[in-house]
Amino acid sequence: MSDPAVRVDTTSQVPPYEQIRAQMAALIRTGRLVEGERLPTVRQLAADLGLAPGTVARAYRELEAAELILTRRGAGTRVAVLPSKPHAPDANQLSTLARDFTSAARALGADTEDILTAVRDALDPGTRPPPFGHSRQRNG
Repeated sequence: MSDPAVRVDTTSQVPPYEQIRAQMAALIRTGRLVEGERLPTVRQLAADLGLAPGTVARAYRELEAAELILTRRGAGTRVAVLPSKPHAPDANQLSTLARDFTSAARALGADTEDILTAVRDALDPGTRPPPFGHSRQRNG
């Protein structure tokens, strides 16, 4: 993981450790980080992201608890072997992401229907025309 694909938004309501954990979990589960791939050290990733090492260490501990990464003395931290069964979504993480998205959308001036339309479009792009009176893009 030479160029960190992980980004932290310090203005987000989601804590930085959770942003790191969620992004790395997604990279692992989608195969962008593959089994056995070595991850940056806590200190290196913290320096790359401009965060305290404890923040990255917490994200790594949670990834390890979820059995997505393994840390071994002398071998560093690596992506673990993923279980063959599909994983169930983490309800707390999903709720946090939904709250963060909703807050950001409201800050843009979106109402409830705009937010629901955007989520439906993201889930199933290109299948629905916008509802009458709503446009997909706001001017402003």
